[in-house]
Amino acid sequence: QVQLVESGGGLVQAGGSLRLSCAASGTIVSSNVMGWFRQASGKQRELVADITAGGRTYYADSVKGRFTISRDNAKNTVYLQMMSLKPEDTGVYYCNWRRLAGVYGGDWGQGTQVTVSS
Repeated sequence: QVQLVESGGGLVQAGGSLRLSCAASGTIVSSNVMGWFRQASGKQRELVADITAGGRTYYADSVKGRFTISRDNAKNTVYLQMMSLKPEDTGVYYCNWRRLAGVYGGDWGQGTQVTVSS
């Protein structure tokens, strides 16, 4: 069973930065697409960014130019560098994985809370 452990969240003022980490078990990171999701209170979970094994990235329009996803295959870890944070970035951030032609599955971790104050 895949285990995903997110960390790095916290309380930050608008305009600030945070770096999230997702430690994954096994070789999930190196061989699959890794994604960061967030869920604001009362809203559906949404994909924020993902990265393929080859390094191709996707970003939601709301975070383009402010967030950067990266991964360290040797450490089985995926990162999300978040800059110029806005109050609307507040939520619980989760990572997940999928195969290149697959869909994100049920291996959700506990998430990490990000709170941006105005």
